[in-house]
Amino acid sequence: MEISQGQGPGSQTITLMKIGHYQIGNTLGSGTFGKVKYGEHILTGTKVAIKILNRRTIKNLDMVSKIKREITNLKLFRHPHIIKLYQVISTPTDIFMVMEYASGGELFDYIKEKGKLKESEARRFFQQIISGVDYCHRHMVVHRDLKPENLLLDHNLHVKIADFGLSNMMVDGEFLRTSCGSPNYAAPEVISGKLYAGPEVDVWSCGIILYALLCGTLPFDDEHVPSLFKKIKSGVFQIPDYLNQSVVRLLLHMLMVDPMKRATVDDIKKHEWFQKDLPAYLFPPPYDVDSSVIDQDAISEVCEKFQVETSEVQDAILTEDPHNQLKIAYNLIVDNKRFADANALYSISAFYSAGSPPPNNPPTPVFSPMDSSPSSCKPHPERIARKSKNALRERALSGDRGVPKGTPVKRAKWHLGIRSQSKPLDIMSEVYKAMKVLGFEWKVVNPFHVRVRRKNPINSNYVHMALQLYQVDYKSHLLDFKIISNEVNEALYNERISTPADEDGQVTSHHVMEFFEMCAALITELAR
Repeated sequence: MEISQGQGPGSQTITLMKIGHYQIGNTLGSGTFGKVKYGEHILTGTKVAIKILNRRTIKNLDMVSKIKREITNLKLFRHPHIIKLYQVISTPTDIFMVMEYASGGELFDYIKEKGKLKESEARRFFQQIISGVDYCHRHMVVHRDLKPENLLLDHNLHVKIADFGLSNMMVDGEFLRTSCGSPNYAAPEVISGKLYAGPEVDVWSCGIILYALLCGTLPFDDEHVPSLFKKIKSGVFQIPDYLNQSVVRLLLHMLMVDPMKRATVDDIKKHEWFQKDLPAYLFPPPYDVDSSVIDQDAISEVCEKFQVETSEVQDAILTEDPHNQLKIAYNLIVDNKRFADANALYSISAFYSAGSPPPNNPPTPVFSPMDSSPSSCKPHPERIARKSKNALRERALSGDRGVPKGTPVKRAKWHLGIRSQSKPLDIMSEVYKAMKVLGFEWKVVNPFHVRVRRKNPINSNYVHMALQLYQVDYKSHLLDFKIISNEVNEALYNERISTPADEDGQVTSHHVMEFFEMCAALITELAR
C-alpha cells in the first residue's frame, strides 16, 4: 500500500492512500474484522468499496476460514442482487477486498428512516432478495446471516446481498449445526443447536425481513436474549390489521417453527402475492453466453488508459491471473457498459408484450453484467459451424487421435434475415416498433426471440413466424426470420403445450407466400 501526502486548503495535510490501482477514500463502515472504505479505480474512475481486513485481527479471532469462505463464494457469484467482488489484494499486514459500490447504504437504515414501506415497495425489495437467495441455494451456498444490515442498496435502490462471512457450502446428505447469525433473524432450529440443511434457515430470515419491510418492526424482539429465544421458539407473533391476507399467509408459511412445514424458496416464488408485478429478469431461463466475444471498444479504452498495445490487453484477457491489472480494468469497463445495456434489456423483456406499444420511459431494473443472462444474444448457427470446424481442424493438426478421419462437420444453412451492426437492444427496439405499426401480434420468448402472428383479413386465419436475433461476430448481428406451423404456434400462444425443441412444422405453399409477405412488410417498415 502506498501513502502520499499533499497540501489541502489552509495548508492542512491530507493523507492519500493507494492500493494497487485504487485510490482509497472515506470510511463507509466498520465492523469486528476491519473497515470498508470508498475507493476509485485511478485509470477508469470506477467507484468501488474496499473492505480492509487486518491479518493479525482475523487470525486472533480465528476467522481465517470465515474470510476465505466469503472470498470463495463471492468469486463464484454473478447476480444482479448479490454484491460483486472485483479483486482481492493481499499485503503482509492486510487483505483488501475490492467490491461493487452500493451508494444507497443499508436496507436497515432505509427501513429505519421510512418506517413500514408501501406494500408494492416491500414486494419489490423482497422479490430481489429471494432472487439472490435462490441463486445462492442453486449454487449450493447458504448465507446464514440474512438481515437488513447485510442488504445494501445501490443508487437505483436495488438490493445487493452482502457479507457472506457466515455462509457455508451445502453438501447432499450432510447437515449443519453451527449456531450463527443475528438472534432476531435466526431460525428456531439454529438457536436451539439442532441440525439443519441450510436453505430453511435462510427462508426464516427472509420471513423476518419481509415482516420488517411491511411493518417497520420485528416479529420477535426482546432485549433479554433468553426471552427473545423463547418467543422465536414459540413462533407466535403479532399480525397488524393493515396487512392483506395474501401476504399474511405467506408470512405464516415462512415463519413456521417446524422447518419441515416451512415454505421453501420454490413455494415463495409460486405464491400469488410474490408473483404480482414480478420482473422477468429475476428468474430468467437459461441462456447461451459466448464469452469468447471481445469488446474492442473496451480494449481500446484500456490501451489508452494504460498506454499499452492491443496485443498486451488481449493476452491479459486470456490469462488465468485474476490480479492482472489490464484484465481487471477491461472487466470493469465492460461491466459498466453492460450495466447500462442491461437496463434497456429488461425493459424490453418486461414491458413489450403482444399488442402493447413500446414504452417511452420504461423502468430500468438492473442485473449483473457477468451473470449467465440474456445480456448477449445467441451466436449464429453459421458461427457455431465455423467454430466447430476450426476446433476439429486444430485437434487433427495437433495429432488428436480422437478425431476420426473424414469426421463430418456441421455446415451452415441458408437463413432469411437482416444483418446489422447496431447494438442488439437497439435492433430489437426497432423490431417491436415496426411490428406495432404493422399490427402484428407477438409473444416474447426472451428479449431476442419472439413469436409473431398476423391475421389474414380475408379468411381470418393466422400466419406465424419466429424472429431470433443472432450474434454473427463481435459487433454484427443477424435478425433471422423463420416460418412455423399454425398448429404448433396456436398451441404456444394459448399455452396449451410446452415449447417444443423444434418449432418447424408442416406448412403449405400458401402459408409460405403469406410468410414472405410478412417478412417483406417488416423489412420495408424497418427500412423507413
